[in-house]
Amino acid sequence: MTTEERRRPAVGAQVRRWRRERGLTLATVAERSGLNVGYLSQIENDKASPSLGCLASIGDALNVPIAWFLMDDVPPPQVVKAGERTSRVNDLGRIELVDGGLSRDISVVEAIAAPGSRTGEHAHAGDEHHIILRGRFRMTQGDHVVEVGPGDYVRWDGAIPHDAEAIGDEEGHMLIVTLLAAS
Repeated sequence: MTTEERRRPAVGAQVRRWRRERGLTLATVAERSGLNVGYLSQIENDKASPSLGCLASIGDALNVPIAWFLMDDVPPPQVVKAGERTSRVNDLGRIELVDGGLSRDISVVEAIAAPGSRTGEHAHAGDEHHIILRGRFRMTQGDHVVEVGPGDYVRWDGAIPHDAEAIGDEEGHMLIVTLLAAS
C-alpha cells in the first residue's frame, strides 16, 4: 500500500472548531504555536496533514489535548427518557432500569419501594453504590445495620449477603449503581 492509498486523518474541522470555540484568530494560534498562518490555514482546510509535533503545538496553543483533533465520528449520547424506562418487580418493589440496560460496564437502577417492603437477604458480585432519593431505608449487611434517608450514600461489597428495607410511612426511592462482571 502506497502512502497515497493510506487514509490521512482529517483534523482540519476539529482544529477550526476548537480555534473558533476559543475565539482565536489564525494569527493568534500561529503566534502561540510557532507555526505559519498559511500552514495553519492549510491544516484547517485539510490540504496539509500535520505531524504529531505540530498537532501538539496547536493543542498547546488552543489548550486542548491533541486527541480531540482526531475525533470526527463521535457517536451521539444514548438517552433513556424517564417515561421509557423498562422495569421489573422484586420483593422490595419496582426496579426501573435507569440506564435502559445500555451500559456495558455498570448497571444503574432506581428501586421504588412501598413502606415495609424489603429485598430479602441476597448477594452478588461487585460493589453496590446506593443513594437515597426519597424516603428512608434500613440497610443490613452482616451485623451492620444503618438507617439512611434522602441524600445519604451507602457502598458495600455485594458478595457479602445484604438486605434493604423501606421504613417509615413514605414510599422509598433509591438509586443503585453496580459494576457488572467482566465477560
